[in-house]
Amino acid sequence: MAHPQQNDKRNQGREDREEPEFMERLVGINRVAKTVKGGRRMAFAALMVVGDGKGRVGFGSGKAKEVPEAIRKATEQAKRNIIRVPLREGRTLHHDVKGRHGAGRVFMRSAPQGTGIIAGGPMRAVFEAVGVQDVVAKAIGSNNPYSMVNATFEGLKNIQSPRHIASRRNKKVADIVSNREGKPEVDATDEA
Repeated sequence: MAHPQQNDKRNQGREDREEPEFMERLVGINRVAKTVKGGRRMAFAALMVVGDGKGRVGFGSGKAKEVPEAIRKATEQAKRNIIRVPLREGRTLHHDVKGRHGAGRVFMRSAPQGTGIIAGGPMRAVFEAVGVQDVVAKAIGSNNPYSMVNATFEGLKNIQSPRHIASRRNKKVADIVSNREGKPEVDATDEA
């Protein structure tokens, strides 16, 4: 028969596996007012981004009478809306991508090692949560945080890894990657 301490350790291990540790980034808080007969009722809206730093990220928004409650609601929604983003070498995007939501458009480019995250506020929070270390991004049009985060997610959903593309096209990953790097394919007949 197992000791009670061993059962606790086993259950603790299961809980750790079920709920991985997420980074939480607060993108913005808005104070909203509803005008009623007696005056104004204040509430707060929060926009949160959560990610594990290894390619999984989600965002959510929540409204409540108090700021901590709004943040909690936004975090719960973000954890429900997590997507997986394939990363090249675990540090940058596989290819350039555009995202659009409403009037907000974003353009994201992969970058060489050491570049860092060159992006505006809401987009920076998303990249930090995903675990991207090198990227160049530009927001065009709306600077509304909700639009920028939505547009960034639309772009990230469209990123495809070379393995995925190779399997769809019945090719080898090496063929896809060599074309991506801009290296011309050398034939034996060209050298002669």
